[in-house]
Amino acid sequence: MHKGGTAVSFTSAVALGIGSMVGAGIFALLGEAGAIASSAVYISFIIGGLIAMLSAYSLGRLGATFPAAGGIVEYLGQSFGVGIFSGGMSIVMYIAAVVSLSLVAKAFGAYALTFLPDGMAGEWGGLWSRFFALAVVVFFVVLNLNGVRSMAVAENLIVGIKLAVLGIFAIVGLFFIDPSRLAPSTYPPVSDIWYSLAITFFAYEGFRVITNAAEDMPNPQRTLPRAMMTAVLVVMVLYVLVAVAVFGNLPAEQVIAAKDYALAAAAKPVFGPIGFTLTAVAALIATASAINAALYAVTNVTYQLARNGQLPRAFGKPIRHSREGLVISGAFIALLALLLDLSEIAVLGSISILLVHATVHAGHLRLLGRTGASPVLVVLAMLSNFAAAGLSIYHHARVSPLVIVLLVLFMGGAFVLEVLLRRFAGKEFKLRMPDWPWVPIKKRH
Repeated sequence: MHKGGTAVSFTSAVALGIGSMVGAGIFALLGEAGAIASSAVYISFIIGGLIAMLSAYSLGRLGATFPAAGGIVEYLGQSFGVGIFSGGMSIVMYIAAVVSLSLVAKAFGAYALTFLPDGMAGEWGGLWSRFFALAVVVFFVVLNLNGVRSMAVAENLIVGIKLAVLGIFAIVGLFFIDPSRLAPSTYPPVSDIWYSLAITFFAYEGFRVITNAAEDMPNPQRTLPRAMMTAVLVVMVLYVLVAVAVFGNLPAEQVIAAKDYALAAAAKPVFGPIGFTLTAVAALIATASAINAALYAVTNVTYQLARNGQLPRAFGKPIRHSREGLVISGAFIALLALLLDLSEIAVLGSISILLVHATVHAGHLRLLGRTGASPVLVVLAMLSNFAAAGLSIYHHARVSPLVIVLLVLFMGGAFVLEVLLRRFAGKEFKLRMPDWPWVPIKKRH
């Protein structure tokens, strides 16, 4: 039987979602989104936020009905049964989450590098950047080993700091903008705004980690949906304000040229030379917070997959106050951050997560009798996620066909891995259905 915990309150759940969302997406990828949508990036953030709100509604109702640590893994199992399809999609989500975390770790390393003297950051910059990326992953793996309370306390503190820094930057920056830089005449074709959605949605995708905290909430039926919608709304307002402040203070060409340091470059006209340093500090705090929150969620996902037999049982074994999946995932994240250039893989992760979300919403339609969700909103969530993924696939098929090839290999490899794991285990796995007293569930055969 599920017993609600007390470690993750409404405030902690909102902080968890905000902490996971406000990371590398807004700091490292704003320039990338600007390269497609130019000064209309703020519109792309609005559309991406609305898609995230629809997804948060659907996932929130699923989480309130099935409050399991596995989150999306559990919802796929409830909708489609624990089989090759749900297992393959779950592994797609897990790998995409690990890749996304690697990108966040690399962003942390890049910003940490700016604090080193020019001599150290020049010749040995690549090594120092990798060292910082590795160090931040190891630090938060150790922190999460101490249990959910340590994670929640740290997340509340970190989120408060970075919201204050970003909020001050955005609000003060609005007083210095040049409205002509945001005029519709500076916008690219409307199609380009839609094509940028895969990148801007990546800045929101972390909201799903709130579903993984359901078992640690005192009242998940009420707390989970409210926390998800609140977190997405707060982040959407913040992103739009930041995008307006950045593109209102700098020409789009300079923002695109700055890329990884777009926010820092935009801070200089507002705050002077110290603006770059303040923004770099905010970036370190934001990326660290995202790593902390996402590691907690990934651990719960791997535990659920191990219970279902969709990952080796070692992922679910206890270690200190957590699971071995935390350590294994941390090792994967560190390895990818050390070895790979993840600029294109970030797009793969975003498209993959959009497709997983769309699949979960499609499965939700089979569970409306249990969740009581609005069919219209769930259908809109499904269609908007499919549309955003489809537009991104179409755009990258024209400008970077290799991304599409990698996407096919990535998703195909996840299903091959699922089949091999099942064959290696030598038996079929049945869905382990928790006996939640508030949900009349019948076991499937």
